[in-house]
Amino acid sequence: MLSAAGDRPADAVLAKAAHENFPVAPRFLPRAWRDDLMAVYGFARLVDDIGDGDLPPGGADAALLGLDAARAGDRLALLDALETDLRRVFDTRADPYHPLLRGLVPTVRRAGLTPDPFLALIEANRLDQRVHRYATFEELLGYCELSANPVGRLVLAITGTASPAAVGRSDAVCTALQIIEHLQDVAEDLAAGRIYLPADAMRRFRVTEADLAAPTANASVRTLVAHLTDRARRLLDEGAPLLGDAPGRLRLLLAGFVGGGRAAAQAIADAGYDVLAGPPRATRGGLLYAAATTLLKGS
Repeated sequence: MLSAAGDRPADAVLAKAAHENFPVAPRFLPRAWRDDLMAVYGFARLVDDIGDGDLPPGGADAALLGLDAARAGDRLALLDALETDLRRVFDTRADPYHPLLRGLVPTVRRAGLTPDPFLALIEANRLDQRVHRYATFEELLGYCELSANPVGRLVLAITGTASPAAVGRSDAVCTALQIIEHLQDVAEDLAAGRIYLPADAMRRFRVTEADLAAPTANASVRTLVAHLTDRARRLLDEGAPLLGDAPGRLRLLLAGFVGGGRAAAQAIADAGYDVLAGPPRATRGGLLYAAATTLLKGS
């Protein structure tokens, strides 16, 4: 990948791969797959960092995308510039400006990828600038359709295993992973002005926004988190048969995705569903155990 040359903005983004709930590009995969998965991860992480305002200080990424220093903190302007640069990835007459998008070009060519999943990820982060609450679980699922499911579809395209059945199962897994991440990050999201817990579920379990701002979760918050964790687990179970038709090493990767979600959900349960005291994270041992169990069961 281009960042191997030591490009600082790209390196800062890619370094975050080690902290995800699931393996991004483990070494047991073929080198071409690893390179392609890291290229896609780099783009997805860059989009999220722009949307969350988590770019490294100094405005280097803005400059790479062709924005002046005055607009380095304008998230919508950055997302627009990123979309313009993404268009260059699919235009053989132009080279992308940002190194992470230049690194995406070989992957797009090799796997025959289309712009749609990448554009969906950008749109999800635009949505984050306008929508800070979700009325129902169905609305949250609609957000996950933009923010999470495109990543799974890209993995299937890169590995040549996309089919209608596989895409449906992948969507279930990716949505579950997104919901679990939201549960882990309730306090962090609230500090940023966002709540990804459906408002109707909050009312059902008598949870207020003030409850979410407390240093520890009360009984109502814990019951709500347990309810949503269970829904995420059921989505993982719905998508887990994705492993069934996967070839050898891809099967290992998918077991890591599903197992990572299961381990993270178990970490939330082990914390007594108190996600406010600190984000519950699975241990490395917990991740390996959940992935191995998923692999042995085949779902």
